[in-house]
Amino acid sequence: MNVPMISIENLCFRYPNTETNVLNDISLTIDEGDYIAIVGTSGSGKSTFLSILGLLNKPSTGDYLIAGKNILNLTNKSLSLLKTHEIGFIFQNYNLLSHLSIFHNVALPLNYNSEVKRAEYRGKVIDALEKVNMSEYIDRKPDQLSGGQQQRIAIARALVNNPSLILADEPTGNLDTKNSQKVYDLLAKLNKAGNTICLITHEIHYASKAKKLWHIEDGRLLNQHQTLSINQEQIIPDNPQQILSIDNQLTAKHFVA
Repeated sequence: MNVPMISIENLCFRYPNTETNVLNDISLTIDEGDYIAIVGTSGSGKSTFLSILGLLNKPSTGDYLIAGKNILNLTNKSLSLLKTHEIGFIFQNYNLLSHLSIFHNVALPLNYNSEVKRAEYRGKVIDALEKVNMSEYIDRKPDQLSGGQQQRIAIARALVNNPSLILADEPTGNLDTKNSQKVYDLLAKLNKAGNTICLITHEIHYASKAKKLWHIEDGRLLNQHQTLSINQEQIIPDNPQQILSIDNQLTAKHFVA
């Protein structure tokens, strides 16, 4: 019997020194090769949930197993290693460092992977850039690229450590329709190639392209939909403009060992 990539049982989360749960009794299984989307309004808890999936926060109660390991039983060092090897993040605002070349931006996660030697960096960066058709821009700076190109670079950065899971937080929130479509086409291509993807988005048209779709409301995960038979009226947020993404400061928290 195959072990799920992620298994969550009765997960709750509250911030320190508070009594109210932000997440309530969430249970979820993500198998290798899944492509799931989570939709919810501002304050629904979806970004907090994504931060827990990404090992940026720990649940207050409940169980979270990733690759068969319960994160509540791991040391901070073990969590950091697991995050580095198993998870790639894609942020809404790209979070590329403007003073660094594309090569050094994509290579950034490799600095926290002790299993990769510096002599291997260039090959791994080129491989990641080729997956998003951006290898020709390796020596440029982010401000020399369009928004759509910068997001593709950010996707390459998420791929460079060959993670088991890609977490995408509103990845097209700052892009026009044409570039948004390119990003979602790329995510679908990556999933078809075997990458497991968890997407946070308020764009129902794109969310429905995932294999599974969940709605989160008041910190509870509701209504798994197989997207081939989705009822869009059930899952469109009341006010899509109020969707929140994970704070950009999480970029630093993600990369720091």
